[in-house]
Amino acid sequence: MEKTRYQQGLDIIKEYTLTDNKEIGTHMNIVDEFKELAPDLESFIVEFAFGDIYSREGLTNKQRTIATISSLVTQGTEPQLELHINTGLTIGLTPKEIVGTIVHLIPYTGFPRVLNALKVVKKVFAQRNVKINDKEMQPHQ
Repeated sequence: MEKTRYQQGLDIIKEYTLTDNKEIGTHMNIVDEFKELAPDLESFIVEFAFGDIYSREGLTNKQRTIATISSLVTQGTEPQLELHINTGLTIGLTPKEIVGTIVHLIPYTGFPRVLNALKVVKKVFAQRNVKINDKEMQPHQ
């Protein structure tokens, strides 16, 4: 039986969602937060964003998340960036990959946006007790 767009989207959201820490925001928290104000937001997020877009072939979950993080840094949308940094950790991006993705954006989006994004990274890493290997994070000599 073919999955509905909604079920396909929910299945994908589950792959991206940390479930053992209720303090960490998820895509479904956004739906709940705005349900009264915009009841159709849930279908846009679940069916369109995840059921249609995230389900497309050609990119891995890690590649999708790196693209999303890059876009959010460029737009300066820190609340959504926090959610997607969490998503990145949940689907297996390393701290080095997340920081490297953001630092790579300096020539394209500028220092202010990158510095703001790195503040969000520090917050998320602290919430999730992510330890950064000092040697791993050092620039190449």
